[in-house]
Amino acid sequence: MSEQSLSRLDRFKQSNLFYCFTRDKVAMVCTGLFLVFILGSIFAPAIAPYNPYDMSSIDIMDSELPPSWQEDGEERFLLGTDAQGRDMLSTILYGTRVSLTIGLSAVALQALLGIVIGLSAGYIGGRVDSMLMRLADIQLSFSTMMVAIIVLAVFKASFGSELYGEFAMLILIFVIGIAEWPQYARTIRASVLAEKEKEYVQAAKVMGFGNIKIMFRHILPNCMSPIFVISTVQIANAIISEAALSFLGLGMPISEPSLGALISSGFEFIFSGSWWITVIPGVVLVTLVLVINLLGDWLRDVMNPKIYKD
Repeated sequence: MSEQSLSRLDRFKQSNLFYCFTRDKVAMVCTGLFLVFILGSIFAPAIAPYNPYDMSSIDIMDSELPPSWQEDGEERFLLGTDAQGRDMLSTILYGTRVSLTIGLSAVALQALLGIVIGLSAGYIGGRVDSMLMRLADIQLSFSTMMVAIIVLAVFKASFGSELYGEFAMLILIFVIGIAEWPQYARTIRASVLAEKEKEYVQAAKVMGFGNIKIMFRHILPNCMSPIFVISTVQIANAIISEAALSFLGLGMPISEPSLGALISSGFEFIFSGSWWITVIPGVVLVTLVLVINLLGDWLRDVMNPKIYKD
């Protein structure tokens, strides 16, 4: 390991963030659980007992089998099977992968748009600031779910379910990402308004640096703390939005289910006794969102020394 890497590691260990993390059991547990979700999603093809996308390995005679610990359960299906005969453990691993991919990608799109627009508005100011912030106000006046439902319903009706299924993930990422960028833009703008009057920015101007370089190389790194906090909350919101849209039939197709699609597909069986088809994916979804929200709350408190208590 290089001296530079060692010094960075040492600086991180001496930071307030690491100090607070090692003394907060909730943060450590939530981080561990989140890593389990991430690793389980990444290595789903290696961990999952079956491939839920391989129709040749699915037997309809295995449909609606209860979890293995129940009387009629089978050992080869630990969490039971769904109405199509797919192994629930495998579909949950792949479904979590889909949900996290959509959530993380949508937030990345939100952050990209919000940071560029917020930096431009705060640094340039004047009419550019007014125009961009009015655009953000207009965007915020529409509910994310309302916009998503309208756009997805129109696309599905116009191009058909088959074509929609092929591009469902990309469409969901685009719609959820576009709908939530003002959260980032307004936060970044407020930080930039405070930062651009500081001496290091004035010094950069005197040295002849261009506006783009000052914005992204000097001001942006000093505005990242609120971005990290917003991102944790927005990842949870994006996952919930995708799950809600899937539950309404406007999300991922049943052939490539997300957690929301799994909950939706099993909802009609919950009163017939096959509760595990909906309940188990629902518990996984709630746990994932709760873990992300708790991490977001902890990060917000740590980065605001006025309210953090050791």
